[in-house]
Amino acid sequence: MSTDSESKNQNDQPDRRGFIKGASCAIGAAISVVPLAAGVRMAMDPLSRQETAVDAEFIRLAEVSDLKLGVPKKFAIVEDKRDKWSHYKDVPVGAVYLLLEKGEDSKSSEPKVIAYNTVCPHLGCFVDYRPEQQDYFCPCHDSNFALDGSLKKGVSPRGMDTLKVEIRKGHEVWVKFQRFKANTKEKIPIG
Repeated sequence: MSTDSESKNQNDQPDRRGFIKGASCAIGAAISVVPLAAGVRMAMDPLSRQETAVDAEFIRLAEVSDLKLGVPKKFAIVEDKRDKWSHYKDVPVGAVYLLLEKGEDSKSSEPKVIAYNTVCPHLGCFVDYRPEQQDYFCPCHDSNFALDGSLKKGVSPRGMDTLKVEIRKGHEVWVKFQRFKANTKEKIPIG
């Protein structure tokens, strides 16, 4: 009888090897879920991020003392760019001509600075300042612009695009850099 009761007790006891196998699989699966979930979140994160508008803020470009009265000076616009997965520092995104003019009120101590986008409003070619001719020149379709940005000659539908300028602390020149739709009479911001 003892052999029957021993075999009955062995059948009633759970199989230890099966239990250890099952417990190991469950623990392994639970442990692997954490890095898997983290990896999925990391891969999906750039898709859920909102891109920041490049043109949303003013950028400090110069000091008023950097400018000569009536002589345009070109300044590059560089910013940090971010796409869905990468971040790039100091990427050139455009350029601006700054022109220091006499204020309309001679008693005013506030300098007057005008900013022009260097992109031609016709088809988006870059405009150069020509000191000898005292004008801005677009080589793509032979357009000329006066120092005040108005069209002198050519096929551009409008004069050069001006940008908002703020003089801060009495000497810092801040510009709101924007792009505008090409080949339209209206100055329509892009982005």
